[in-house]
Amino acid sequence: MNSFRCAFSMALIATTLGVSVSNFAVAQCETCLEPAYRVECQTVYEDRQVTAYRTVHETVYEQRQVTRKIPVWETQARERRYSVLRPVRETSVREERYVVQRPVWETQVRDCSYTQVRNVVETSQREERYTVQRPVWETSEREECYTVMRQVTETIEQERRYTVMRPVVTYETRYADQGCYVNQVSYVQSAPSRGGLTWMPATPVINPITGAQQVQRPGLVWANYQSPPQQVVTQVWKPNLVAVQVPVTKQCAQEVVQKIPVQICRMVPQQMVRKVPVRVCRMVTEERVRMVPHTTCRQVTERIERKVPVRVCRMVQEERVRQIPVTVCRYVREERVEPYQVRVCRMVEKQETINVPRTVCRKVPYTYTYRVPRTVMMRVPLEQPCCGS
Repeated sequence: MNSFRCAFSMALIATTLGVSVSNFAVAQCETCLEPAYRVECQTVYEDRQVTAYRTVHETVYEQRQVTRKIPVWETQARERRYSVLRPVRETSVREERYVVQRPVWETQVRDCSYTQVRNVVETSQREERYTVQRPVWETSEREECYTVMRQVTETIEQERRYTVMRPVVTYETRYADQGCYVNQVSYVQSAPSRGGLTWMPATPVINPITGAQQVQRPGLVWANYQSPPQQVVTQVWKPNLVAVQVPVTKQCAQEVVQKIPVQICRMVPQQMVRKVPVRVCRMVTEERVRMVPHTTCRQVTERIERKVPVRVCRMVQEERVRQIPVTVCRYVREERVEPYQVRVCRMVEKQETINVPRTVCRKVPYTYTYRVPRTVMMRVPLEQPCCGS
């Protein structure tokens, strides 16, 4: 029972410490043969230092002398001559006569008398006779003629026309080339154009800045010139057209007439008569009398006198004189000089010292620490000894 309790306690301790049971060794007591202590294996880590080398990349700058051209801008003063037209205005006064219409108002009496027509209404009755059409229906029989189309079959001969192609031989005039080869002399450029110094006479040229024509002096210029051409004999075909009669066969269309029996069906009209009952409406005239009231309108003419004053405007002509200033503009040609500035760029050589980067690799030592595991065995006494020893 005590041994079982010791074994259970060892397993519980091993589970609590996180160590497997196989790492424990239990020693027994010599008196009661009970376990007095246990042997425990524990892993210990030792620190060790190691020196290693790593690659370090460094950038080294080297100085070099470089010559480059930089633009230098300069300002030059120039003059531009041009002609302008300056306006000169002169003012003079001229006399102008004109006619105006001046209104003159006058009062006149106008006769606006008018004639008024007044209506006088009178009412009376008169006798009016009118005619009425009364319908009277009668039934009678009448003969109706109608036409019936009867079918008649006949056989006739019908002409059929068709076209037949028949060969016809004709002669045509054609021209054949019975020429020959002849020798022809031509000029061929032997060598391409080459550049060299040649004498250029005096020629007129146009100044692109001012647009004026000036004469360029004679002298040696660099130009392209060609060597004289060479004579080459080649064979050329010389045509000789000769008229030849050639037979030509053509297909000509010819119309042929053929009679074919055809059976046709035609409709023949036939007259027939039948009796049809007809109901006729006849209108009978009757005269009737009625009293119609009517209104008579009689017009009475009256004269109404009316005098109206009217203002009349009459235009009277008057001659007036006014002074009109007249400005005359004339242009005077003047020559002016305009100064202007021109920026000129010239390239100047400049020496500079530049730094050229270069990458250098070197080994740098460094020390790092790593741990090495080692197993240590220890004897751990039990909490409750078996016999008090």
